[in-house]
Amino acid sequence: MAPKAGLGRGLDALLPPGGNGADPDSGGQARGGKAAEKRAGLESQGSVVQIAIDKLVANPGQPRKNFDETDLRELADSIAEHGIIQPVIAADSGDGSYIIIAGERRTRAARLAGLTTIPAIIRKYTDQKRLEVSLIENIQRTDLNPIEEAAAYKNLMDFSHLSQEELSVRVGKNRSTIANALRLLKLPADVQKSLETGGITSGHARALLAVNDKNAREKLFKEITGKGLSVRDAEKRAAALNVTPAAGEAPETKPSKRAPELDAMEEKFIDKLGTKVVIEGDLNKGRIRVDYYSMEDLDRLYELLGG
Repeated sequence: MAPKAGLGRGLDALLPPGGNGADPDSGGQARGGKAAEKRAGLESQGSVVQIAIDKLVANPGQPRKNFDETDLRELADSIAEHGIIQPVIAADSGDGSYIIIAGERRTRAARLAGLTTIPAIIRKYTDQKRLEVSLIENIQRTDLNPIEEAAAYKNLMDFSHLSQEELSVRVGKNRSTIANALRLLKLPADVQKSLETGGITSGHARALLAVNDKNAREKLFKEITGKGLSVRDAEKRAAALNVTPAAGEAPETKPSKRAPELDAMEEKFIDKLGTKVVIEGDLNKGRIRVDYYSMEDLDRLYELLGG
């Protein structure tokens, strides 16, 4: 299996160099002097400043919406004992407050720990760059659930007028990964909620997306959540729900015994293409069948296959 695409330059490419934690053309912290720092609730410490924690506000473009309380409490306990090792990144909002660009989880935990100030690097960003940095920071930390990640991709594409290909370069992800993530937003609200909370997995979601009929999709969702179907079983049920056999004809089934290598390769195709894939044959000869369910789906597959 090909190695997973890296994140490219990541956050380092988005954070401008400079010794004072501010863009060179923004005047930094030095220009205002100590009086300005005190008015802003800042205490200079070289490239990092100590900012009053009550001046930090959440980023409205923050992709991650859910923060586990137990996880936050554990981090708060660590911060109370050891302090904050890595500064947060914030942007001056112009009204005396600072928008958290990267580090909202640390900020929340610091509040729980009773801190009144927090180490921060102050940057100047456009709205587009602020959203982009928040997205990449969360992706690098694998903090987003599948729906949050998909919504973040869509927001960045809409806001910055990026194609999927352009976005894949910007965030260092395969285009197929982004395409498969965006398809999750087509699921009904209750299915998305279950995916957000871990009730179903992305594999289950892809199986549901493969079902043509709305009622059949709802039926499969209830079976997945009610019976605890595995992803493989959900895919089989999705295929069965899409097939209407002719009179006297039994639904298509796979051979009961075949090389496990073919099952593993079939799973890789499904993950890569985000649709039902069936390998027919043996290790020496056969064919691969790839299903599509709309013209949009066919076009997506065409692009994924290098068209």
